[in-house]
This record gives sequence, structure tokens and C-alpha cells, in this order.
Amino acid sequence: MAEADDDQQTVPKVITYLSSLLQRVAKSNDKRRLFQSQKMSVFHGLTRPTISITTYLHRIFKHANCSPCCFVVAYVYLDRFMQMHPYLPLNSFNVHRLLITSVLVSAKFMDDICYNNAYYAKVGGISSEEMNILEVDFLFGLGFQLNNLIKTLIMGDLSRSTAVSTKMNPAISSNLLFKLIFYHWWWITGNT
Repeated sequence: MAEADDDQQTVPKVITYLSSLLQRVAKSNDKRRLFQSQKMSVFHGLTRPTISITTYLHRIFKHANCSPCCFVVAYVYLDRFMQMHPYLPLNSFNVHRLLITSVLVSAKFMDDICYNNAYYAKVGGISSEEMNILEVDFLFGLGFQLNNLIKTLIMGDLSRSTAVSTKMNPAISSNLLFKLIFYHWWWITGNT
């Protein structure tokens, strides 16, 4: 019991905020999925993963050893990807693969040292080949535009997006978005 509490205490709040946001969006889009047809992509699984989004993010954080800022950047990339592909709403069939891919891409872009794709595949519970395919598809889906992070955060493009953040109550999404951006600032200024 004490070990579980220690693990919980070491997980940054950004992970909690992000998992809460993504869980709500996926749940909302799962309900819509019953009434609207949605296109399939390489990110879709045939079945829903049994691991929750929160547990999955905790697992990625624990084993990937990437900075908490990577999770903020991963959210930006994920939001951008969803903006560019509105026919591909985030749901419980694709959120896990999109998460591991966005964190992988973010870690490669943000951190000086990161693990290879095979390691991320193992952490994410997928094959190395699938991880490679997901990364390539994600990068092409973003048009390889990874370096507009500061503009996106400062100009508030996330809050105006029609993708991840606005698929739920705007008050909730803007509050979570503010917390993500604030945590990013807090982390880079050394106030962990």
C-alpha cells in the first residue's frame, strides 16, 4: 500500500490533468461513435485496451523517463494531429496508440536522451513494427511540423482548436488547458 502511495506521489500533476482530459474526450466520442460512422486508421485497435488512460499514462511516465514537459508537448502534438484529421476523433479504440506515439515523438524532440522505438513499443504494449508505423503516420499527419510549440502555447491556439480540447465542455477544457500550460511554465522555471 505504501509503495502505491509513493508511486502516486511521484507522478506529476500534468499527468493527472492530461489523463482526465483525454478520458472525458474519449468517453464523449465513444458515445458519438454509436450514432456516427468514423473512419479507421492505423491508430485504431480492434478492441478497447483493458488498461485505463490514467494507468497507461502513469506507466509511460514511469518507464519512459521523459520529462513532464514532454507530456505537455505530446498533448500539443495530439491536439494538432486531431485538428488536421477531424474525421479521426479520439476514442477508447485509438487513444492509447495516439498517446504512446505522441509521447515518443515529443521525447525525441524535447529531451536530450530518450529510448528507442522498440523500448517505447514494449512500454506501450505493442510491437516494434507497429510503433514504427505509428510514428511515421503521426509525423506525416502533422506534416513534420514539430517546432511551433512556443507559438501554440503562447498564442493560445489550443484553446481555439476544434480538436481535443473543444470536444467537451469549454469551461472544463480551458481550465485543464490552463493547468497544463501553467505546469509547463512551472517545470521549465525549475519550480518542481
